[in-house]
Amino acid sequence: MSVLFVTGTGTEIGKTVTTAAIAAAALAQGRSVAVLKPAQTGVTADENGDAAEVERLAGAVRTAELARYPDPLAPATAAARAGLPPVRPEEIAETAAELAASHDLVLVEGAGGLLVRFDADGNTLADAARLAGAPVLVVAQAGLGTLNATALTALALRAYGLRCPGVVVGSWPAEPGLAARCNLTDLPEAAGAPLLGLVPEGSGAMPPQHFRAAARGWLAPELGGSGALRIPS
Repeated sequence: MSVLFVTGTGTEIGKTVTTAAIAAAALAQGRSVAVLKPAQTGVTADENGDAAEVERLAGAVRTAELARYPDPLAPATAAARAGLPPVRPEEIAETAAELAASHDLVLVEGAGGLLVRFDADGNTLADAARLAGAPVLVVAQAGLGTLNATALTALALRAYGLRCPGVVVGSWPAEPGLAARCNLTDLPEAAGAPLLGLVPEGSGAMPPQHFRAAARGWLAPELGGSGALRIPS
């Protein structure tokens, strides 16, 4: 896949760090990588956004943003409050295609969940992925509540006719409880797609060189992983 959209079952679940891990794995294989953040919210003009964080952790990736809004809200609401134009799905798909023309892998990181609105017409990341003809990776939480949220996200993907290559747990705890351990078995069934990664809790705080060295071990080969990923029993 040359273009991969990355969505989450919610916000603050490790989507950016997961994107960075996939980017680092691809770079380690000698592939060129671009990261597109269509709408960055909750960040001012002089602050680093999610794309910059991916670059910091993963290394030499090309980054791009289509819009930035200061309020930490859904893109449509943040754009309206700022009096700025919203991001349209056509812009996202076109920019992803342009980046794909000169990069081996383009990662498009959404804002929050799959159906968060980008504009007043109700367009979402799913609309952009459909226009781009790209698959959508789902980043999920580890513990209680994740099965329902993952199943709903997968249902929406199917309704849009989108392919989900798999699910990654975006913040796998160092000491997982019973629910998290059981979810490793149940998440593929909820998603209708395989479990493709476990990104350790706190990975975003690792020194970048350590992050890059470890990232491939967190991911399945389908995401550029080394094959060292082992699903705990």
